[in-house]
Amino acid sequence: MNPQIRELDEHATENEATFVETALKLGGASEEEAKKTGALDRADEQIEDLFAPKYQTAGSPAHRAVWDKEFPIDIFVGQAKPASPAAQTVMDKSIEVVKRRRDAGTLFDEKNKIRQESIDELAKVGYWGLLVDPKYGGSGCNFGAFARFLVKMGATDPTTAGLASVHGCIGAVDPVRTFGSPEQKQEYLPKLASGERVSAFALTEPAAGSDLTALRTKAELVGDYYVVNGEKLFITNVVPGRTVGLVCLINNKPAVLIADLPDKEDETFQLKKYGLHALKHTYNQGMIFKNFKVPKKNLLQPTRGDGLTVGYHGLNRGRVAVCATGAAGMRLMLANMLPWAKFRKTYGEQIVKRELVRRRIGRLAALIVGCDALIDWCSWLLDEGYRGEMECTVAKIFGSESLKEASIDLFMKTHGGRSFLHGHIFGDNVHEYLAPCIYEGEGEMLCMGFFKSLIKEHGHKYYEPIGKALYAAGIKQPNMANPAHMLKLAPAAMPWLKWRANEMVAGPVRAKLPSMPPSLAELAQIAADNLQGSRLEVDRLMQKNQLKLADRQCTMVELSQRIQSMIVMLTTALWAARQSDELVKTAAIVLGRDIRRQLTGKRPTAEDFRLMTKLGSDIAEGGFKALAGVEEVELLMPYTP
Repeated sequence: MNPQIRELDEHATENEATFVETALKLGGASEEEAKKTGALDRADEQIEDLFAPKYQTAGSPAHRAVWDKEFPIDIFVGQAKPASPAAQTVMDKSIEVVKRRRDAGTLFDEKNKIRQESIDELAKVGYWGLLVDPKYGGSGCNFGAFARFLVKMGATDPTTAGLASVHGCIGAVDPVRTFGSPEQKQEYLPKLASGERVSAFALTEPAAGSDLTALRTKAELVGDYYVVNGEKLFITNVVPGRTVGLVCLINNKPAVLIADLPDKEDETFQLKKYGLHALKHTYNQGMIFKNFKVPKKNLLQPTRGDGLTVGYHGLNRGRVAVCATGAAGMRLMLANMLPWAKFRKTYGEQIVKRELVRRRIGRLAALIVGCDALIDWCSWLLDEGYRGEMECTVAKIFGSESLKEASIDLFMKTHGGRSFLHGHIFGDNVHEYLAPCIYEGEGEMLCMGFFKSLIKEHGHKYYEPIGKALYAAGIKQPNMANPAHMLKLAPAAMPWLKWRANEMVAGPVRAKLPSMPPSLAELAQIAADNLQGSRLEVDRLMQKNQLKLADRQCTMVELSQRIQSMIVMLTTALWAARQSDELVKTAAIVLGRDIRRQLTGKRPTAEDFRLMTKLGSDIAEGGFKALAGVEEVELLMPYTP
């Protein structure tokens, strides 16, 4: 349990309408839409209540950067702590196991899936217990060190890294250690730490993806067992003999059962198999339950909330893990691009000397550095006790979109037709590079979630009273030139009018940056200034659309993406300023200038191109520390130059 989690309010009602539900109803949404959206929003609020106010979303860096009068620079410069000696030993031994088995051709089995023997050998060195407390047999690794380790493991073997994330972040480990009773922790955490039970989390269903109110799997208590009936779909790491956190309806409310799957399929448990282009080295399957029994004692019972609360809690760690595995994949691409760019010649000249190729190398390095900065910062926030919902969303979206851009626009185009040869890491893994855009929430859906989190407190404080006044007065479209409208709305609108007047007169207090190189400081200051200025833009959008804002999805996503880009720009500049590698600093400048141009619409200058191509040239000559330990891939179908 996070040490910053506070005591819950035992008297809080679960039937109280949330801000989102109220706004939808006032805006004319159907009762079903308002109710279902309100259920998800209520689960979000119940997760918020797990954290002390300082660590909730309103106290987070992303939220405060927009709404606080003084910029909270102190919580943008945190740096993840190193692993404990015990955890570091586990990490080192795990890398050794995977490298040896990979090189010997024994990591995967005849079905091209990760071998059970590989899982068992990793269990012996403690791999599956990295995030489990030592008193339950784990090594108690802090999440920051774990996230950085995922980058290293991902550059060794992406599948093995992904399974650590599934097991520790979104599988059964997080639900049990966060919401389990002492008895449940004692029963399951040792098994999960030892690898006796490798785990998954079963949430998605045929009709329930982003709409988790559409759950249909049900469990009915009969004696000492819950009897489960229903179907799950797209569940990673599910085979007989594993343990799953099973989300189902109990008395028509979402709940989570910790379920041990039988060692083989039977009449109560069947796998639903299908072809899937992504995740080709692990199992992603459906599950069909028919009168499947789970002991009553395996029900997780959070102090407040329900199964959605449990399900959402681990997602933020999973989102950082998506960014980490993306950073690993891009390292493999860069390590593969460099020897090819030196080997391949056009018109008698190595393509590494061509501006376009150097630009691609420089851009790819910039994306890697941006991911590294977000991984370090977000995992530090989680270790410090912050919920990190908004920040981890930024990391997930940036990491997955960067991986997509890198694979298609930078990597594939540099390798040309050889990208599609069997054995080429692009052709063999293109779906693996695209799928993270969907993992842990599709990017644009998450953008709307980010925006909802950003406006929720402001809307509840200022706009909800106005909406209720409009509804009570029967005014569908207010006219501020109409004295009758003004008279009826004035009491409810006065707090907002005072806030707005104060903003126009006083304005924000400029961020005080730490000592850092001038080029990085300039970018960090621009990002901080724009984040502070964005609150008026957000407020104008809320004012313009009022209760219809929920229907303006495209507008919300566009503004959300702009604000997220500023956060990436600021975080990367601050992080890079603390690094010793000058190429990392240059890559951060390249990324920051790219983002600045995206925000302003300006074209790149000759100096921008010189900086990026010089970075690509310098990386090609060696010394980029981000590639330390990443092995080059053999060139396919070489020719005699």
